[in-house]
Amino acid sequence: MSPSSVTGGHHPEINLPFEESWELYHNSFSLCSKKLRVCLSELGLPYRDHPIDLIETGSYQNVGREFLAINPAGTVPVLVHEGHPIYESHDQIVYAARYAGAAGECLLPREEAAMALVEDWVDKASLVGDPMHGRALRAGHCVPGLTFPLFATTVSRIPVAEILKGLLRHPNKERPIAFLLLRLLGVEKFWRVPLFRAAVAQSREAMHVHLDGLEAQLQSHEGPWIVGDEFTLADVSWVVLLDRLVEADWERVFWSEELRPGVAAYWNRLQSRPSYRSAVTEMRSDHIREGIEELRVAKLRDPLLREILEGS
Repeated sequence: MSPSSVTGGHHPEINLPFEESWELYHNSFSLCSKKLRVCLSELGLPYRDHPIDLIETGSYQNVGREFLAINPAGTVPVLVHEGHPIYESHDQIVYAARYAGAAGECLLPREEAAMALVEDWVDKASLVGDPMHGRALRAGHCVPGLTFPLFATTVSRIPVAEILKGLLRHPNKERPIAFLLLRLLGVEKFWRVPLFRAAVAQSREAMHVHLDGLEAQLQSHEGPWIVGDEFTLADVSWVVLLDRLVEADWERVFWSEELRPGVAAYWNRLQSRPSYRSAVTEMRSDHIREGIEELRVAKLRDPLLREILEGS
């Protein structure tokens, strides 16, 4: 199977080795991996754990021969059920919810209007196709551009030789080229590349619009979650998106008690979920924590960098 032939959803025609009913190939930092882990935690589904490194967490394990046999596209997460893979996180969370009985019915309501609303908000937070396009349609497509500064700090301690391996093996050569530039320029200078600077600015402005929409949705009812009283797959999708904005030091830019107070209160509620703690914060590696701190310090030390990134 070629990388281009990998499509989302359940693939019963593909047989992979397995030892447990549910197996998960994932990365601790990957946004989509976090989403699926939160979902599985909420559902109470146990799984066999297969951690896979990405270059931003240490190496290009995701384009090694062993993992490419699991997913020729080299992307995580991959959910395997009874030996058959499910690709793409927005499909994986729906698949898992439908197999989880009563717990799944809470995350994916049966009532038609509620289900349509959940699907809409899941889609808004998803990465579908080329993440560098479609920012106006999906908040998820704004995440890569807003993560560039953090990518720059997380790869600052990765050997250049390790990044170069991606040029040989990665199905999408644009990714290792981008990470090589981020590694060579560092967080202080990466913005001098017009493509990076434009991606950050366009993603920032589009995210403001998406969060205005989230604020309006949260204010449209009295319930604590996106669709009302029940925590659903919509919230599963947005908790990890907001977490990434916090990781990349965007929180004060996008929400506070004065700016989008509904989002601020929502974020506080999300952090209280046991699934967030177990599937996200407790899995955050020291390497990523160091990158987060390096970015924060760089912006404090260089007001111009902060102005360029935050647009103020």
